[in-house]
Amino acid sequence: MAKTSIVDREAAHFGGLADDWWDPNGSSAMLHKLNPVRLAYVRDMIDMHWQADEHGFKPLQGKTALDVGCGAGLLAEPLARLGAQVTAVDAAPELIEVAKDHAVGQGLAIDYRAVGVEQVEGKYDLVTSMEVIEHVAEPQAFVNDLAKRLAPGGLMILSTPGKTAWSKLLTITLAEGLGQIPRGTHDFDKFIDPETMRGLLAQAGLEVIDFEGIAISPTRGLHLSEDTSLNYLVAARHAG
Repeated sequence: MAKTSIVDREAAHFGGLADDWWDPNGSSAMLHKLNPVRLAYVRDMIDMHWQADEHGFKPLQGKTALDVGCGAGLLAEPLARLGAQVTAVDAAPELIEVAKDHAVGQGLAIDYRAVGVEQVEGKYDLVTSMEVIEHVAEPQAFVNDLAKRLAPGGLMILSTPGKTAWSKLLTITLAEGLGQIPRGTHDFDKFIDPETMRGLLAQAGLEVIDFEGIAISPTRGLHLSEDTSLNYLVAARHAG
């Protein structure tokens, strides 16, 4: 049996948020604020990596995508709308049930599974995992498992909080303290800085294409930025 990256208490924590996952004002409100920013980056990287028409509606047509730690489908659904054949997995069965129901209501065919990445077979053109690596048991083993499922010529995109005092203040002290994020969601000791992330990816045979920060300001809200101190995205591909 494959060694799992799943931490049971983490799966239970997120499973407990399933009922209002799609409520933009609910317990996952911060994810709804983050999602458009992440989607803009994902679309940019897709267009760049596959030299797609930036004005096209289906840049992933004919391609497969794997979203790991998919929650109730905030990223999986847009990937399907972009034309991908999407497989999406999460450790919390409660979230997968909500995801399935929501996809049916949207008329989207997404292969949702309540499993860890190590139980997924095959290779995918696009592999995504947003705000997940800071919750797994062994980050290197997790990245290795993601890399094994990335097809030759494929694109991987991850996101995670930065390991800085600024990130700790906003993400844990303020956001969790004020109830914008459910208390206990994050453990600062498990946050990963960009250079450590680069090393994890390299160890898995991947090379970084791009780092992009997600910053926040009173006038612009959450937005893409060169500042990776709060949160960041990373795009990677097989080395060589």
